[in-house]
Amino acid sequence: MRIGIDIMGGDFAPKATTLGAILALNEVPSDCRIVLIGDEPMTKSILAENGVDASLFDFIHADQVIEMGEHPTRALSQKPNSSLSIGFQLLKEGNIDAFASAGNSGAMLVGSMFSVKTIPGMNRPAICSYLPKENGGFGVILDVGANADCKPELLVQFAILGSLVAEILFGIKNPKVGLLNIGEEAEKGNILTQATYPLLKETANINFIGNIEGRDLFNDKADVIVCDGFTGNIVLKLSETFHDMTAGKGMDAPFFARLNYENYGGSPVLGVNAPVVVGHGISNDIAIKNLILLAKEMVSTNLTEKIKSAFKE
Repeated sequence: MRIGIDIMGGDFAPKATTLGAILALNEVPSDCRIVLIGDEPMTKSILAENGVDASLFDFIHADQVIEMGEHPTRALSQKPNSSLSIGFQLLKEGNIDAFASAGNSGAMLVGSMFSVKTIPGMNRPAICSYLPKENGGFGVILDVGANADCKPELLVQFAILGSLVAEILFGIKNPKVGLLNIGEEAEKGNILTQATYPLLKETANINFIGNIEGRDLFNDKADVIVCDGFTGNIVLKLSETFHDMTAGKGMDAPFFARLNYENYGGSPVLGVNAPVVVGHGISNDIAIKNLILLAKEMVSTNLTEKIKSAFKE
């Protein structure tokens, strides 16, 4: 297994990304190689400063960087030697089994669609994230930013994707799917949710339990929460704020501590033909470590192939 990490991606790259890769070494299996994609001399210098043998990693040199504020499509075409572009090329050719980056999220999404491409049967890929539950478990929410505007059919696909993630990564049998809305009644909501509700109800391979409200995000009413990317991104950022506020005030809040983005590393891009994980731009070394471990988990559980099979049926 070979996990590629964009060593130049993120606000604190390449130091945080390199240190995160070092931390991940202790937790990946012996047959897993971490491939560092970026400025090789700079990366090896950071490894040397920390007394780490460079031979423990594989290196792919990249002399260009796609910055956070660059236009995704333009940057990918104009910077073919960037760490992001090279990472996707390696993934497309099968030279790495998964690719992860805390860099430009738009470029990660565009790169996924144009390199490894969308799974047949999927309209558009989605980005999912995880929400801790009061009972100690986790829930899945999607989309959280890839698709600000959605059609009802797309939300149905998100429900299927989220159900697979909940079952495969978290071991939740027959996960409960809820449509995020402003009320529990079937007729509540905007045009999108009103049109989506009957489609979800008629979808045979999911366990749709109806509408849920914002108050249900952290309880066990639903294991999979479906919404458009605009709504999902607001939910995600608001959830992260609970952690930041309580931590900043020095409060001992164990549940809110579970909202810390560092714990999860990143968000899978679901619905493309190879494992891709997007990390938070402000990722530190711990977040990068977990980003790599999430990518490894996607490979070891064969998540992508299981999604492909689901959309063939």
